[in-house]
Amino acid sequence: MHVAHLSLTDFRSYASVELGLEPGITALVGPNGQGKTNLVEALGYVATHSSHRVANDAPLVRQGASRAIVRCAVHRDDRRALVELEINPGKANRARLNRSPVSRPRDVIGLLRTVLFAPEDLALVKGDPSERRRFLDDLLVSRAPRFAAVRADYDRVLKQRGALLRTAAQARRGSRSARRAESDTAFAAAGAGDVLSTLEVWDAHLARHGAELLQARLDLVEALRPLVAGAYAALAPASGAATLSYRSTLSTGGDDPEGEEPGGRGSSDTQTLSTDLGKTLEERLRERLQEVRSAELERGVTLVGPHRDDLVLGLGELPARGYASHGESWSFALALRLAAYDLLRADGGDPVLILDDVFAELDTQRRRRLAEIVAPAEQVLITAAVDDDVPGELVGARYDVAEGGVSRVR
Repeated sequence: MHVAHLSLTDFRSYASVELGLEPGITALVGPNGQGKTNLVEALGYVATHSSHRVANDAPLVRQGASRAIVRCAVHRDDRRALVELEINPGKANRARLNRSPVSRPRDVIGLLRTVLFAPEDLALVKGDPSERRRFLDDLLVSRAPRFAAVRADYDRVLKQRGALLRTAAQARRGSRSARRAESDTAFAAAGAGDVLSTLEVWDAHLARHGAELLQARLDLVEALRPLVAGAYAALAPASGAATLSYRSTLSTGGDDPEGEEPGGRGSSDTQTLSTDLGKTLEERLRERLQEVRSAELERGVTLVGPHRDDLVLGLGELPARGYASHGESWSFALALRLAAYDLLRADGGDPVLILDDVFAELDTQRRRRLAEIVAPAEQVLITAAVDDDVPGELVGARYDVAEGGVSRVR
């Protein structure tokens, strides 16, 4: 797989730009703030329908424009696809495939697969659980685009259930203030019984969609575990072994699953969560929702489900978060991305590798090792502020990016 052409209209800093690409190594070189990352961000958006830099679409549209358009020609084996995304902040985005509209933008997910390395990846190790959940879910969608619908369904149910819980929590507090109601029975008598019955319906939906997402994550962690260990050993052979485990709120009791050591309370694996007491994940989720019902009504939030789980990263016997050095954290983040690349490649076809200003962050040894690992990929796109940031092992096409323009110099 490789990208043959990228066209942008009103995307980020570009009113219009056309960029021809080819297999092999391509370096985009220019001072910071000139738009290098905007180009590779656009490719990442085509692949995942999200940005690695911002949480919503509004910043992707050039100031003064109402929409942005990204067109990408993708070659895979003997097939060619032209993918077009129209980004409309505050409205529904639109997509076209080979110039014909598709019913939903997510229908074009999977036509381009990318693995993007960026300075923001340090948050995979040092940041909140949400960063690691997103890593897992984005990889799930890249491997099997149908999980885009699973994520959307779960998020929709979570939002609706959350709104209902907030309403119930407000009513409960009002009831206690006026009547000193101390139980769900008194709460229902105060006029909120319809809320509780409706909550049962949303529990069923949340458990069904949540179980599907949870099982997929567990399987993914099992597949990633040896790949991450191998990639980390290649990047940092002198450090401890890299480990992965999955911490689920099925085991933690509904609190935010942070701060535990690898293998400690709440760390789970596929077999444990899937076979405990002979129950399915869906059954266990429904049971846990019942168990934390009072706490949810008190706090007005959903306390159990994949949206509160975490991927636990360990180095030897210690958690990477809080204990890994800066260099070890970088190596772990890179190992996660390299493992994702290996997994996608095993599924069939090399994904496009994007290294956004990564080499400037690495010491000489890690830079050399990463360059050796990625050099054989079918297509590698590198952004760098200066030529010296591009390792000598990665020789190929070179573009200068400056003053809103992109020009090929080699």
